[in-house]
Amino acid sequence: MADQTHVLFVEDDDVIREATQLALERDGFVVTAMPDGLSGLEAFRTDRPDIALLDVMVPGLDGVSLCRRIRDASTVPVIMLSARADSIDVVLGLEAGADDYVTKPFDGAVLVARIRAVLRRFGHAGGGRAEEPDSPASGGMLAFGDLEIDTEGMEVRRAGQPVALTPTEMRLLLEFSSAPGTVLSRDKLLERVWDYGWGGDTRVVDVHVQRLRQKIGQDRVETVRGFGYKLKA
Repeated sequence: MADQTHVLFVEDDDVIREATQLALERDGFVVTAMPDGLSGLEAFRTDRPDIALLDVMVPGLDGVSLCRRIRDASTVPVIMLSARADSIDVVLGLEAGADDYVTKPFDGAVLVARIRAVLRRFGHAGGGRAEEPDSPASGGMLAFGDLEIDTEGMEVRRAGQPVALTPTEMRLLLEFSSAPGTVLSRDKLLERVWDYGWGGDTRVVDVHVQRLRQKIGQDRVETVRGFGYKLKA
């Protein structure tokens, strides 16, 4: 899958940037590596990468701000790189529109696995452009109050108005809509939406649920304390 996949990698540490670029290229990825946020933004605009890896702390334009700029223009998947797992920057990056994050220092094999998991989630095959994601809910149109979901056209409307969702948000909504009223645990959502075959950070789920609520209605997805989330039928 990786042989045609173009990765934008923004990292200001020369050693990490060069070593990671070499590791990704050995796995068949095409890598554009940039040392700061402004050059990374320019590379994003000109190169149209398939995925972006952004270090949180880069000069010129920090990784969180760069993620926001990318998300304003595109739904391309974004993975943030953070030096601390407990850093507020992780949450800020997810709130800015990142789809996942990896904590530094990271093992090259782990990073590749996370990249491939994100690309599978976005429907990449053979490194080409993203295809429509497989939907866990089928049958065309679903309706929940003023919320309408076209599971074939991958479109969402609220009160008749289109709702712009990222692919990760769409997959999350499709999981909820496939079993309305059923509580889905954070671990189950990590497995189904983020393609984690191992334990992951449930903050990723919590932040994406909050972003989804902002778009489809705060009361549409209910928190069941101690268990997870469910879509109100």
